[in-house]
Parts: sequence; structure tokens; C-alpha cells
Amino acid sequence: MASTPEKWDVEDAVFWDSTGKSTAYRNLWVSIPNLLCGFSVWMYWGMIVASMQRLHFANPELFNFTDSAGKPYNESGYRALLFTLPAVAGLAGATLRIPNSFMIAICGGRNVKYMTTVLLIVPALLTGIALQNPHTPFYVYTILAALSGVGGGAFASSMSNISFFFPKRMQGLALGLNAGLGNAGVSVMQLLIPWAITFGLFGSLGGDPQQFTVAGKPQQMWLQNATLIWVPIMMVLAIMVWLFMNNLPQHRCGSTPSAICKYLWLQTIGFVGTAAGVIFLLFIPLPIPELLRIILVLLASVIVTLLGMRFATPQAIQQPLHNQFAIFRNKHNWIMTWLYVMTFGSFIGYSNAFPKLIEDVFVTKTNGLVPSTYIWIGAAVGALIRPVGGWLADKLGGARVTQWDTWIMVVSTLLAGYIVSLAGKSTTPEKYFIPFLVTFIVLFATTGIGNGSTFRMIPIIFSKEQAGPVLGWTSAIAAYGAYLIPKVFATQIEAHTPEYALYGFAVYYASCLAVNWWYYARKGAEIEC
Repeated sequence: MASTPEKWDVEDAVFWDSTGKSTAYRNLWVSIPNLLCGFSVWMYWGMIVASMQRLHFANPELFNFTDSAGKPYNESGYRALLFTLPAVAGLAGATLRIPNSFMIAICGGRNVKYMTTVLLIVPALLTGIALQNPHTPFYVYTILAALSGVGGGAFASSMSNISFFFPKRMQGLALGLNAGLGNAGVSVMQLLIPWAITFGLFGSLGGDPQQFTVAGKPQQMWLQNATLIWVPIMMVLAIMVWLFMNNLPQHRCGSTPSAICKYLWLQTIGFVGTAAGVIFLLFIPLPIPELLRIILVLLASVIVTLLGMRFATPQAIQQPLHNQFAIFRNKHNWIMTWLYVMTFGSFIGYSNAFPKLIEDVFVTKTNGLVPSTYIWIGAAVGALIRPVGGWLADKLGGARVTQWDTWIMVVSTLLAGYIVSLAGKSTTPEKYFIPFLVTFIVLFATTGIGNGSTFRMIPIIFSKEQAGPVLGWTSAIAAYGAYLIPKVFATQIEAHTPEYALYGFAVYYASCLAVNWWYYARKGAEIEC
């Protein structure tokens, strides 16, 4: 087990060269694969529901979910229902980021990373068991989707943790590597799952395959492998965290058992907030527009979680939390939250919705389009280019890079919406798929570059004490994109107008152009960064 250093001052060049550098990079290299698996478990619901839908339409006995009256859904209702699972996972992951934003200073980096990896094994294992039975009720998957949100919450604590290990002049690249390669878990998952579900990877332990027919030919799929494959990987990673990562002296997390108890308490508060949002989403009908309902669900989760952290935490946690809550009195925290939702919120939301969006818009029963061949590319580009965004921001300034990047986001989103509208009106939508894919790859690339550039702005705008919590908070709220974007697409697909969702996102990106220019990018801005 790596010990806690007695001193940690990475702004001291002598300390950095003699001790800090090797320790920092060791923690970074262990952090990255753990975060990658966290993203994989959090985001695999988009792949799972796309496969569920394909299996159900090929064999209606498989995953034949019913409504509260016990009646099967029609085709459009079934398509919209399945979007609920990635949306719930997105809601949970984003909500859990709120307590994760403040965990490092309270619980210690190594303690948090270890417990997060251990907790992720639970939903991965249980979801694999549930998928072995194609008659598992839908509510079970809803609960498991919420539990997988631990992987989404991990991003906030991971980024906050790494920010303490590197000097300010290197944080753009270090945070970009942690986030970018961690985000690559989405594309790794999208590439790995289509292969893993094609054979009995775990033998008799993995259960029987799902049987269905395509064009008169019998087929098999082991959909449970989509989640089971991560279990042994995360067991190894948990051991690596325990042996090679460090807590830091300035965090004063106390003994390991005490730190773990504080971690579990904060995670529980996050799950209570998640439950509030899920109950609001699924069980409280309101005669209001669906978009307003989606936003109210988000607000319910955020408010319940913040109130729980403020009033339902032990005294040992209260004072460190109170100190970090000072970020809410800084207007730039809210401005950077607005901007970071544009970049990371778009990346994670599109990643979550992309597999099923392609199924709904471009795949027909006769065209034979296989989305799994392509869907991993966009998320891979967005994740791997993120360090480039951090590096460009180090060289050119974060606000300048963000400004030009946002222009491209606006244009590519409008173009993607136009292509989707053409596909929706066509009897051969597959001919529009490649133009759509290329446009979305460009959009994914801009979200990745913007991820790096906006994150680089935060250590410049905020003090060292506030930068970590702000990094965590902005990533927490941005992660609600994983909930918002699938829900918006579900609403518009049910209305047969998915292009309207993309046009709406473009309007929001245009507002970010104005905000970034006024506060940070123009000459004489309040903070030039």
C-alpha cells in the first residue's frame, strides 16, 4: 500500500523534480484505467438497450416489457421506453458527481478510487445476471441503471484528485489525459461489447444465449456478457489502486475505515437524490410540457442531494464541506458550469444516446445496417482529442480555443439536424448515414477539444482551494447531459421529429458563444484566460 507523503508542494520546482513528478504520474497512470472502466459501466446502457430493442423486434418474447396495466408497448412506445435506462444511468451518474466533487478533501484520493472501483463491480455483476433472464421486469433494470451511476460520479472525484498532483502549468495536459483517456471508456465499451456478446465468453457461468431469427436464419446473442466482461477487469484495478495510489497530507482524511465510512455516507446522499429524480421521472405525472418535466427531474435530484450534504452529514464532514461550498458564492462557478455543460455534457449525452439514435433513424428491417461497426468512432475521437484541447489551451489560452471550437459545434449540430430530417423523410434512410456519421464525428471532436480547453480555464480563473471543487461541480452538472440528451431525443423520436432536438442544442451552443466571449475571450474581458 502506497503511503501518504509527509509533504506535498508541486509548485516547488525542487520538490516536483525530486519527489512529486514520479508520484504524480504513478497516480495518473493508475487513475486512467479505473476511470475508463467507470465510464464503460456507466455508459453501457446505450449499447444494451439498442441490443434489447433489436432482440425484441426479432423475437417479441424477448424483453417484452409491459406498461402499468400489463399491456405491451407499441413500437414507438417501446423505443421511447428503452431510452429511460440510459437516461436513468445518466441522471444517477450526474447526481453522484455532486458529492464526489467534494470527496477528495474529505476521504482521500486513494480511498475514494478504491471504493468506487469496488462498488462498480456490484451493478456490472447483477446486470449480467438479470440479462440472463429475458423476462426480468423493467423496474429491475431501472434500479441497476441507477447503481451504475457510480461510474459517472467517479469522474468528479478523479479529476479533483489529479488536480492536486500536478502544478498549474501542467494541469491542462494532466487533466486532459485523465479525462480524455478515461472518457475513452465509452468507445472501448462500444467496440468491446459487440464482440463479447457473440459467444459464450464465460462458459456455463455466463448463462444461456438469447435465441432469435434474422432473415429466416437462427441467431444467438449473449447480451449478459456486455456487463459481465467488466467484473474481472475491475477486480484487478481495485488491487492496483490500493497498492499504488496515494492519499495526500493536505486532505486530512483520517484513518482508512473512517474515510470509507464518510465516502459511503456521501454516496448514499447522492443515491437519495437520484431516487428523488427517478421517482419524479417515472411515478409522478404532471400536466406540463415534457421538456419542463425533464428539467424539474434534474432540479429535484440536485436540490435533494445538496440539502442532504448540507444538513444530513456528520460534524466531521460539515466543516470541510462548508469551506468548499464557498464556490457557490462565486459567479464564475456558474458561468463555467454553463460552458462545461456545452462540452462535456454534449460528449456524454451524445455518447449515451448515439447507439439507439442510429437504430431509430437509420436502421430498417430491410436495409441490414449494422451500427456497431461505426458507433464507437465518435466517442473515441472525442475522448482521444481531449488532451489536444488541453494542450492547445496551454499554448493559446483556454477562452480563445473554446470560442473557435463552439463556432464549429453550432454549425455541425445544425448540419446533423438537417441530415436527420432528410433521413426521416426518406424510404432509404441508410443513404444519409455516412454524411450523418461524419458530421457527428466532427461534433464529437469539438466536444473533446472543448472539454480540454474549458477545464484548462478553471485553474486560471479560480484559486487552488476552489479549483478542485469547481472542477468537480462543473463536471457534475455537465454530466446531466447523459440524462437530458437521451430524454430529449426520446421525446422527439416519439413525435417523429428528432432533428428538433439537434436544432435546440445548437441554439444553446450559440448562447455559450456569447457568454464565453463576454467574460473571458474578448479584449478587456473580466478575466482573460
